[in-house]
Amino acid sequence: MPAYAVIGAQWGDEGKGKIIDFLAENAAIIARYSGGNNAGHTVINDAGTFKLHLVPSGICWPHTMNVIGNGVVVDPEVLLKEISENKLDPSRLAVSDRAHLIMPYHIVLDKLEEAKRGDAAIGTTGRGVGPAYVDKVSRQGLRVGELLDPEDLALRLPEIVAFKNEIITKIYGGEPVDLDDIFALINKWASDLAPYIRPVENLIADALDNDGKVIVEGAQGALLDLDHGTYPFVTSSNPTVGGTLTGLGMGPRSYGGVAGVYKAYCTRVGAGPFPTELHGEEAEQIRVQAGEFGTTTGRARRIGWFDGVAGRYSARVNGFDAMIITKLDILDGWDEIKVCVAYEIDGVRTDQFPVDAATLDRAKPIYETIQGWTESTRAITKPEQLNDGARAYIKKLEELVGVPTKILSTGPRREETLVLEDFLA
Repeated sequence: MPAYAVIGAQWGDEGKGKIIDFLAENAAIIARYSGGNNAGHTVINDAGTFKLHLVPSGICWPHTMNVIGNGVVVDPEVLLKEISENKLDPSRLAVSDRAHLIMPYHIVLDKLEEAKRGDAAIGTTGRGVGPAYVDKVSRQGLRVGELLDPEDLALRLPEIVAFKNEIITKIYGGEPVDLDDIFALINKWASDLAPYIRPVENLIADALDNDGKVIVEGAQGALLDLDHGTYPFVTSSNPTVGGTLTGLGMGPRSYGGVAGVYKAYCTRVGAGPFPTELHGEEAEQIRVQAGEFGTTTGRARRIGWFDGVAGRYSARVNGFDAMIITKLDILDGWDEIKVCVAYEIDGVRTDQFPVDAATLDRAKPIYETIQGWTESTRAITKPEQLNDGARAYIKKLEELVGVPTKILSTGPRREETLVLEDFLA
């Protein structure tokens, strides 16, 4: 069986967790490939409400193996807390031995660096994700598998901690981290995580070879991609489809489909350009009704109309062959709904998305107005229940993005889902 990727198509927070939980019924493996606990997925089903940060969103199905790939950076404290809260054993969760560790000094440095930026702050979550990726690239990182080799860690760690403390104290004026405290943490992590650590690329390959469906779970969104997003206001990894290959050790021929998850409008957390951003009463109405506050940070999300220029760019970069639209019901009852169809930049109309932040910041959205609908789409599960106004809106989004819609999310719960076409066929 092929693998299927489910990727955030905007600035994150598109509702991927709910979609993964819905699709996982027919999956052997749910695999996370990038980011760290700066991401958050909320899953609501008959078993309760689950707020996940590292553990993949397939944990509520007893038959799925959930995999954390080598492209993820792992804070063991966060992971162990999620394992405990969700009562996960090694038959349900595997962590790549090649994934990099978020260490206490990464969290300290993340907060100090963001504070130092002042008004130019990027809006990081302060979880140590960026500094952990920096160490990965500079070859100073520690990998999950090294927890099983304490003798090697005992040789490497003192030099690394001394170097980090030089930066913390002399550049940022912060308090140094304690080497003995870190060793104590590592011993605890090694004991508690050892049963979960393994080469996960073998698990995925075996599942695919034995006709098991693998669903690859994105974190953050494509417009926050380190290479293809609105740099420098991006995350530290690759949420786009390319990150799935490097972050899980998969080949491009593994895929049977790549779906982009789009909200029926747009949101963004943190700093950075946001052409369709709304302010005032309209933004607050959507924010409150939709509960647009971050799962990880609790921060209020910025709100905007659907951006067709950004949406089409995301589809092109990722090669989407399916669109999954979430939170359609939030637009119920609006008299008119705006959709961005192009930008005006320095007096020139364009339908191209500039990832250069300074240029995008000058982009003025050109809108088309779509007539709203009064009928509720909340919790509908059958195509014949979809009203004409909502159909017209979905058709407009498909025209702009250039990808057919296969699934609609009509509420936060697993069953509040309308399948127009089977994405996993």
